[in-house]
Amino acid sequence: MKPIWAVGLMTGTVLDGNIDVALIKTDGEHIEDFGTYRLMPYPASIRSLLEETLTVARAWNFVGPEPAIFRTAEEALTRAQSAAVKELVESYGMTMADIGVVGFHGQTVLHRAPQVGRLGQTRQLGDGELMHALLGTKVAYDFRSADMRAGGQGAPLAAAYHTALMRSAGASGEVAVLNLGGVANITWWDGADNVIAFDTGPANAPLNDFIKSKGLGDMDRDGALGRTGTVDEARLAKLLQHPYMTKPYPKSLDRFDFGAAMADGLNVEDGAALLTAFTAGAVGKALDLLPHRPRKLVVSGGGRHNPTMMAMLASRAGVEVVQAESLGWSGDAVEAECFAFLAVRVLRGLPISFPSTTGAPQPMRGGKLAG
Repeated sequence: MKPIWAVGLMTGTVLDGNIDVALIKTDGEHIEDFGTYRLMPYPASIRSLLEETLTVARAWNFVGPEPAIFRTAEEALTRAQSAAVKELVESYGMTMADIGVVGFHGQTVLHRAPQVGRLGQTRQLGDGELMHALLGTKVAYDFRSADMRAGGQGAPLAAAYHTALMRSAGASGEVAVLNLGGVANITWWDGADNVIAFDTGPANAPLNDFIKSKGLGDMDRDGALGRTGTVDEARLAKLLQHPYMTKPYPKSLDRFDFGAAMADGLNVEDGAALLTAFTAGAVGKALDLLPHRPRKLVVSGGGRHNPTMMAMLASRAGVEVVQAESLGWSGDAVEAECFAFLAVRVLRGLPISFPSTTGAPQPMRGGKLAG
């Protein structure tokens, strides 16, 4: 198949009020052109609606009929993200007729990893059929459900794209890719056939929630609070004894599996320092699980904008840390680009998850295709 232009969408569980939209040209195996990327804010009303939906989803917890708010939120976010796609494509001097497929991840509202004797469950809000009707372009969506029905974790799904990026940069074995979103996930590739990926622990979600609870904005901007705080090392050591840290991969997390309550009772600076250190310490524990501990982490996602988090990764995870940009990638765009890449794989019937990345029984096709 010749490479085609594809748009990818991502809205993370950190709920920063933005839609990540990226355009790449790919055949689902190699990246021919990185195209363009934009961060587009949701209307404030949709952000509030999604925050309420996440709260309702946790109370629902896959028991009984889905809450009515899901349908309301799903339509609102689908229309907003469809408009964002059209705006991005047209701003790049193209039309929707030039786009082969849109990868629509949707908004994760709840994710429950599988347990012994019980399949996992996941729910992403996003109406692929409605987006297809609005844009007139094929739309790949619902990327995780098939993997989970087969016994997989449903996450992380970035491994195929991270591996394509590493292959294009000639990086393997000594290098791993770390994404710092609401949750942190890592991809390691041996340069041949072995790819490993899993969620290492939280990234920005507990820290952002903690800062919000103190009425000090949406995040620890530039890591300023965490930098001036003191890490309670005894408390951190105890937190890092959580069984998830040494649990064998594949493994995945919901954004609320580790929460701001880890910093209960601390002032804002010390709480921010502790939560930042926990993210870094969890990454260090994750590196110890890999077949070969990488010397360098290439970091993408919002957390890389936090200099305190990046510095703690270097010191507490014991690894060289570099920005995705050092390899010529756009660190903010990687997740959205990933779903453009996966959408083309869905179109081609190629697998999007693997036994060593999600624990699926075999390489799994996934996603639904509208249009």
